[in-house]
Amino acid sequence: MGGKKEMEGSKEKGRGWRWLLLVPFAAVLAVPLYNRDAPLLAGVPFFYWYQMLWILLSAAIIFLVHRIERMRIERAERGGKVP
Repeated sequence: MGGKKEMEGSKEKGRGWRWLLLVPFAAVLAVPLYNRDAPLLAGVPFFYWYQMLWILLSAAIIFLVHRIERMRIERAERGGKVP
């Protein structure tokens, strides 16, 4: 009777990692927080190197979420429980 609900619940578990994808978006969208020159990094104003840093951090976060989702899919295909 409750099989369908249990299966739907198991599909939704472990998807909290996807919320990490909003972190870079929010960090770069909040321009007033980084709209300044100081501190300089190798002569580059904070405004620019902050954005460049988030490019690297965004790539790392996307990679992390992708790997976690891929592991979940592979585990489900093998018949294991999906966290």
